[in-house]
Amino acid sequence: MKLSLVAIGFAALLAACAQTPPKDLPALLARTQPTPLLLVGEQHDAPEHQQLQRELVQALAARGELAAVVMEMAEAGRDTRALPRDASEDAVREALAWNQGANWPWPTYGPVVMAAVCAGVPVYGGNLPRAQMREAMSDAALDQSVSAAALEHQRAAVREGHCDLLPEGQIAPMTRIQLARDRSLADTALNALAPGRTVLLIAGNGHVRTDLGVPLHLPAGQAHRVVVARAGEAGADAPGDVVWPTPALPARDHCAELRERFKR
Repeated sequence: MKLSLVAIGFAALLAACAQTPPKDLPALLARTQPTPLLLVGEQHDAPEHQQLQRELVQALAARGELAAVVMEMAEAGRDTRALPRDASEDAVREALAWNQGANWPWPTYGPVVMAAVCAGVPVYGGNLPRAQMREAMSDAALDQSVSAAALEHQRAAVREGHCDLLPEGQIAPMTRIQLARDRSLADTALNALAPGRTVLLIAGNGHVRTDLGVPLHLPAGQAHRVVVARAGEAGADAPGDVVWPTPALPARDHCAELRERFKR
């Protein structure tokens, strides 16, 4: 009995150590490198998360370890491979067909993109092209791309993410779009892999989580690491390898904002 208690205590200590967030960028790199694929999640409205991304790009590029950057914020099929290191921001935005909308403001993500371009590292759009969304919504084969449990989990996430405002008939099509986006991001990252170097994939936390997102669309055995950036939620459930906590954001009622959008 005493031995069992010691074993349980030791296991709990190991688990606690595994969940302790890294204190700085070198510690984060020590926890995640080497890996051929590093998935870094974000909350889109947390500037500290984009700062982390830029610093990761700079650090990995300085070590000669960065093969490419794949971003949710641009569509698959667009990239900066043909551009020189001193390309202008206008040229980079044009190459990526950057959508300067409310979701992906260039002042927020431009520093991340330009850090890679200036280092001679290609940036790839990884998101599902808008032109393919309607087809994805009706593609029932996407329902079989993940396990039944993961499919139900994703459907629940779509319901919750839309504050239960979506008609039930829209849940399956919207879930297929999420699955298609994850698959597009995964395929783009896999195509960018290079021996001995790391592909950095940047997307929202929902796309990188190990139980729901891109990792489910990687080949079995494909090595990767997942960093989940959380604003003010260090203790929250985070399906990933490492949690990167940042200061809490001002309180927002996302459901109230969504209800207003649905009224328009």
